[in-house]
Amino acid sequence: MQPARKRQRTTHACDFCRTRKTRCDGNQPCETCTTLQQECLFGSEPNTKGKSDLILESVLRVEQALQDLNQNISRNSTQNDHGVPPPIPSAASLTTPATHPGDSAHEGNEVENAVLDSMHTSTTEAVLQWPHFDEFPSLRDNYVSIFQLEHQRTPLELANTTMQPYIGDEETDDLMFAFEQNINFWYPTMSQDQLDDVRKAMHGDSIQADSVDGCLTLLTLALGCASQIAAGLVSKTEMSTVESRIRSSRRKLGNMFFSSALKRIFAAHMEVSPKAAQCLLFTALYFASLTRPLQAREYLTAACSKCLLLVSYLPDDEDQTGQERTRRVFWSCYILESDYLAELSACPPSGISRVESLVSLPQTYNTHASQDEEEQASLYFLACISMRRLLNRVHQLLYAHDTGAAQDMSRFPYVVAELNHQLDEWRDVLPGYFSFTVDLAPAANERAAFLRQRYLTCRSVIYRPYLMWLLGPTPSSAVNEQDVLANCKICLDSCVMHILNLGSFAHTLLVDSWICSLSMAGAMLLLLAAHRVSGLRSLLGPELYGTGEHLQSLLGSWAFQLHTSTSPSVVQSIRIIREADKFIKTAESDGWQDQIWQSSRNRFHDAASL
Repeated sequence: MQPARKRQRTTHACDFCRTRKTRCDGNQPCETCTTLQQECLFGSEPNTKGKSDLILESVLRVEQALQDLNQNISRNSTQNDHGVPPPIPSAASLTTPATHPGDSAHEGNEVENAVLDSMHTSTTEAVLQWPHFDEFPSLRDNYVSIFQLEHQRTPLELANTTMQPYIGDEETDDLMFAFEQNINFWYPTMSQDQLDDVRKAMHGDSIQADSVDGCLTLLTLALGCASQIAAGLVSKTEMSTVESRIRSSRRKLGNMFFSSALKRIFAAHMEVSPKAAQCLLFTALYFASLTRPLQAREYLTAACSKCLLLVSYLPDDEDQTGQERTRRVFWSCYILESDYLAELSACPPSGISRVESLVSLPQTYNTHASQDEEEQASLYFLACISMRRLLNRVHQLLYAHDTGAAQDMSRFPYVVAELNHQLDEWRDVLPGYFSFTVDLAPAANERAAFLRQRYLTCRSVIYRPYLMWLLGPTPSSAVNEQDVLANCKICLDSCVMHILNLGSFAHTLLVDSWICSLSMAGAMLLLLAAHRVSGLRSLLGPELYGTGEHLQSLLGSWAFQLHTSTSPSVVQSIRIIREADKFIKTAESDGWQDQIWQSSRNRFHDAASL
């Protein structure tokens, strides 16, 4: 496929494009007006959009291309049954202006939302059930479902105090700075006015009792404490006694703020407002920092429900800041809920992803004192939204329970090629500050390193069908197995780099540590399955043998570093990683491995035919 033609930037947009908030190429008439048969008139108002247009434009192009891809797959499903490949969207389709909220296309529900299919087949638990692991019973010995483990977990005990924690002005400022640099950078929902209100409330010791504002103030400080615990751990292999003691005191203080906030959380449930949705989102984030996924999921669902109501019935007199706050909370909920559904596919979705195409992407919002920091936070947020949308489409197109293309060799190569094109386009438009190389070289900063992890996750999932196909039924002689092996190598290399590039990134530690442990266990299972086959084992380099130890050391230290109780599902993931690593390092003769492979292929074929 030829790359999409880049549009020239212009200092003026036509009136029609400005009204629709779509990209204008500056021609007269412009491409948009020509396509939609509209009168193209140019006023005198200059286009003052910032650098975030770069990612925003790419997001919209990717959305349009993925929509075309999905429609082509559906349209050609009958042809595919006879081995006819679906057409790939042309380069021209990548430059077609995307529809926007309020357009007739949205009203007619013609735009595909980026939804994760219930019971999709790409979870770690689904991979563990592959017949290729029947020869390794210890992987499944005493295995308990993730939900059951977390459901039976000892209830969380927080300090039951009636006294509100007191901290001085300097300590308050330190907590607020940590919050801005971490939580409000990854999920930029708090405006500077809100942050100033928090500071004033603490400096004046005037936190409102039983109110949404008081609850939000306490949650912000609790997350500030959690941010201080997670910050700076990426480069630490060991923690001194003094550092451990400081982080322990931060956790105790954070838990006290959180406990006080929970006494006021009823106010957020009773009120329908952007701040109430923020309170529920922040509660979910703090539970995530405690590696309590079910509690985090519960409050996240409540926040999603509040957002659904707000975006459906935004009052006309709502100020622009309040509307933008609602949108940002919505997109934060969308990212987090999708992350949880990626590993707990049986959990009922809130429905937020069913309307995501109707909600505008983040726009101007004063989140940071520094304009550069504010712009970087917005770009990072856009990049995370776009990646989560792409991941959802990957799961839907390839691994949906009944309609996924991953098992159909006549379909998935074309889907994989296009999805990989969209993934590379996402990486190409990242600004320099977030750019990264696809190798084991250290990233320029933590934020670039975290985005690289997202990229590698997506790439490994995109190319996984090739690995599944080679491990499955006997390949057809009509297929070029060298091409299949080359694509399997992309999947395996992505898994290895995903594991070895993992570090104690603050974003991972504070929000995604539980999800990360499951994802890494799944990656190790894929590497084990490949290692049992001589043809695939030759694709793996010596770096493979350091993956298990790296993960065990890293994941095993996180609960200690974060001063939280250890999640039983994280412990189980570490056990699976340990067992997979042991089997990789104690491989038997090639003949026995190939015998296992052929037996597994036959069982995989039998299971796929059911």
